[in-house]
Amino acid sequence: MLMKNIKFTKMSGNGNDFIVLDNMKGSIKLSGDEIRALCETRFSIGADGLIMAEKGGRGRDFYMKFYNNDGREAEMCGNGGRCIARFAYLKGIAGAEMIFEAKDGLHEAKVLAGGGVKLKMIDPFGMKDNIKVKYAGKTLKGFFVNTGVPHFVTEVKDINKTDVREMGRSIRFDKAFKPAGTNVNFVQRISKSSFYIRTYERGVEDETYACGTGAAASAVAMHLINGAESPVTLKAKGGELKIYFKEDSGKISMLYLEGNARIIAEGIVCDEAFKF
Repeated sequence: MLMKNIKFTKMSGNGNDFIVLDNMKGSIKLSGDEIRALCETRFSIGADGLIMAEKGGRGRDFYMKFYNNDGREAEMCGNGGRCIARFAYLKGIAGAEMIFEAKDGLHEAKVLAGGGVKLKMIDPFGMKDNIKVKYAGKTLKGFFVNTGVPHFVTEVKDINKTDVREMGRSIRFDKAFKPAGTNVNFVQRISKSSFYIRTYERGVEDETYACGTGAAASAVAMHLINGAESPVTLKAKGGELKIYFKEDSGKISMLYLEGNARIIAEGIVCDEAFKF
């Protein structure tokens, strides 16, 4: 059976996967429980989050409404922003260059040849260095910054031997980040401006294959701490992301995220997607 005849597009931004919906007419109404059910892997469509393109305000091509796979609305997702931008272009909602609004503010995006998207992020804020947290009796130091959502960035010697899930979960709920909690990024240097990255995402409550806001946060942190120069390359499990920015006296502006935004599948949601 068909559930409200909702058409969906499954997309992936460097392995960060999303259910994307055209809700420009405002006819799609989904509860948090229904969103969580649709995002459930193995039993439903499965995704790291769900995104709707909705009617935007004056001067905006659309509004990006983003939900993590726990069914809760979140401020922003960088990889999701790139996916919704390409979706909007392919569906005729916007041109190749667009302005859209998300909960964290306005964003510009440009759809590139070959399926890539370059997305302008908000200027990062709330930056704090040398934050200390405890894990397994040891003290970890890192950098905190908000690039649309909060991120804690810490360097590791061997990213493949880092227990991202357990360490990430512990740090995510650390008292230093109450009440909102934080996303957690682990980075390992390859060269001055190139790093491996793995991310534990708040809301998904697990490691994801890539995180756009996390890549942006890590690039900012590595620039301010270690002098990494724009563009910074972040190599995630899901592929490569590039971060561009300008810096003046410690203030970061013109922050851009570039990476792929792939169409995986299109279909219609059925009633049984909500029953398991």
